[in-house]
Amino acid sequence: MCLGIPGKVVRWLNRDAIQAQAEIEFGGIRRVCQMACVPEAAEGDYVIVHAGVAITRVDSIEAERTLEELA
Repeated sequence: MCLGIPGKVVRWLNRDAIQAQAEIEFGGIRRVCQMACVPEAAEGDYVIVHAGVAITRVDSIEAERTLEELA
């Protein structure tokens, strides 16, 4: 079983198709994550991150609900 955590895209660092990276915030902690699977994500969007890779965008209401449950 895999665990994906919602995080908020704070800023893009690299928009290269293969090397895409963005700074993602998880409850006040920021990490650099790979974004090649979600090049359409914009700053302020929530994405699901698994093992340092953003795998999909997620609705902000759903992301916030999930974060509340995890807290």
